[in-house]
Amino acid sequence: MSIHSIFEGAQFVAQASDIVKKNGIYLRIGTCFSEYGKLISMQRPQQPVGQPFDCRKNNFQPESGFWIAGWNEDDVLVHTQAVRLVDLAGLSLAGYMGEKYIDFPPAGLDLDMEKSRYNPGPAARKIRGKVCYHGDFWLSGDYRGTGVVSVLARFALASALLKWSPDFVIGLMIRPIAFKGLAEREGYMHSEPGCLYWHRADNDAVLEIFMVWMGREDISHLLTIPLQGLAR
Repeated sequence: MSIHSIFEGAQFVAQASDIVKKNGIYLRIGTCFSEYGKLISMQRPQQPVGQPFDCRKNNFQPESGFWIAGWNEDDVLVHTQAVRLVDLAGLSLAGYMGEKYIDFPPAGLDLDMEKSRYNPGPAARKIRGKVCYHGDFWLSGDYRGTGVVSVLARFALASALLKWSPDFVIGLMIRPIAFKGLAEREGYMHSEPGCLYWHRADNDAVLEIFMVWMGREDISHLLTIPLQGLAR
């Protein structure tokens, strides 16, 4: 990234943080995922930390990823999201996920891994290089409908760009959420349906997963779009 781009990115992150604060959410960024896991278990026990960000199942280093948490004025946890690097080991994303998709399940569900399958789309076959995974996004219902979700997601994407300048950032969404337009609200410019099919072990339900993604140039362009008007 150029010095100019870094300066613009830092301004964007600061502006996003100010908008979120005006909506009553006070953010903190951390890199210790052991701390993140304890925070989730104590303050959001109803929804466990996602496996890609669980320190008990990943060997995290300080530069492996970061998490973002937000509290309201009463010091109640109201928001989480996290970003981590994914080591493709020279493979395409499709090649990597073909072997590792079971490491990216939706949190808190009993799944039938034998029936579940990965179905890479065209973009997954082309995505290579330095890749980040963006997930564990949660926002208290008190803030839904305020538009702050758009600012929070952009805050994370801009932070990832400044920290790593990745070639790509990817995320996974269940179909009902994707159909509600969350990818667009978060700022993602690309979406591929049917990349994963998770079979529930406790019933006959099948969860279709969409892969959302952005290239470095997409994120850089996102930072040129004004934040004003996204949140109340």
